[in-house]
Amino acid sequence: MASFAGELPERATAAVLTAPQTLELREFPVSPPEPGWAVIRVERAGICGTDLRTFSGELLQYAGTPHERRLSYPLIPGHENVGTVAAVAGDVPDHEGRPVRPGDRVVVGANVVCGRCHHCRAGSPYYACERLEDYGNSLNAARPPHLLGGWSEYLSVMPGSRLFRAPQELSDAAAALVEPYSVTHGLDRASRWRDGGLTGTTTVVLGCGPLGLCHVVKALVLGAGRVIAVDRHPIRLEMAERLGAEQVLSLDATTREDRLEAVREATLGRGADVVVDASGDPDAFAEGLAALGFGGTLVEPGAFTGTRRTTIDVSADVCLKDARVIGVGGEDDAAYPGSISQLSDGGPAARLTEMVTHVLPLERVREGIDAVLAGAAVKVQLAMGAGPQSTGAPHARPNRPVAPRGS
Repeated sequence: MASFAGELPERATAAVLTAPQTLELREFPVSPPEPGWAVIRVERAGICGTDLRTFSGELLQYAGTPHERRLSYPLIPGHENVGTVAAVAGDVPDHEGRPVRPGDRVVVGANVVCGRCHHCRAGSPYYACERLEDYGNSLNAARPPHLLGGWSEYLSVMPGSRLFRAPQELSDAAAALVEPYSVTHGLDRASRWRDGGLTGTTTVVLGCGPLGLCHVVKALVLGAGRVIAVDRHPIRLEMAERLGAEQVLSLDATTREDRLEAVREATLGRGADVVVDASGDPDAFAEGLAALGFGGTLVEPGAFTGTRRTTIDVSADVCLKDARVIGVGGEDDAAYPGSISQLSDGGPAARLTEMVTHVLPLERVREGIDAVLAGAAVKVQLAMGAGPQSTGAPHARPNRPVAPRGS
């Protein structure tokens, strides 16, 4: 057995997916780390839309790419994680190359790359790695060291993992949002492509789950003058308003043409400068292109899973608009430091923790999943070691979705 620094319990509890819609609490041995590995005592872990798709039985990821794969049970979900280093063996560096030690508080990057493939050597976003591993997704709980997802009291961290130090001013709730907030790097790219960045622009966000809400906030951080948000769940639309969206449109109270007309009215007929499709619905991609004005940019972070097709008007909505499309296959590890800074500096991004409507102990994870699927929660996080009464309440202010004039 390799020597290591730190103290570990003999066993830890984790929430395990054993089949579609079947979740169990199981105990696993906490293995002492091998050289280059670390063990993190998880403090907070998020429930992500990808986790919900895996829960429902959608196991195909990266479909149509060189690293398409099908997940297999049992799985410990959870890739939005923050915790304290409990033990390390050998040299385990943070993202700046400094060694981490027991007691260091860190955000764990969701992905682990090979460092050798074409995309790794070319400096592509790290989710492009041809031999990518993902905490809570590709790493199966059946094989040691088992604890390879964040819905657990402890997380075993592989060599090559990205570890980012979490400053004291970054709350647990904010730290567990660093990963989804880092998916907004597509808006950074859109900003760099435009003279003047996003200052004064109109951004439309289609889908206001946690990922969409991250984009609402990021657009405002980058200077957007107006954000229009679209969703069908009242609690999400209310949250988009709370976080700064100027106009919200209920998907169920409007037609596609209603929504396009609302965008035209808000932009004096020009169309949106930027559209973010965070809905996961392929038809929203087509609607987003139609909502763009000339020279506009569509950012697509929402179609991570699923293979359903849609139809677009290539001539009118792409070619003749000089439209740009940015595909986003996940969070970029290069975006983590900026995300940590924005979430802890007291600016607009710091308000993003308001979308964490429920904080539950690990044993109530199924309750959190059900709340999200029922549209009764926006973002659910699991607090490890919390008492059975640890729960947040949804914000109670009634939603006022705005419909276009004449609808």
